[in-house]
Amino acid sequence: MQADRALEVLTKQIDDKILQLQEYISYGNIDKFEEYKKVCGEINGLLIAQNYIKDLNKAMENSDE
Repeated sequence: MQADRALEVLTKQIDDKILQLQEYISYGNIDKFEEYKKVCGEINGLLIAQNYIKDLNKAMENSDE
């Protein structure tokens, strides 16, 4: 199903962005605490979005049954 593939692609993009932000933090690229909080907030938001996508995917699977 095309919608399933779209959700997979979106999840992969979110995973990649989370990894990029985590690496940014771990390599010591952040100079100020405010920037650290901003990046952590971005990661948190992406994780929330990822959970919404998982819930949507489950709901779509259940509607097919």
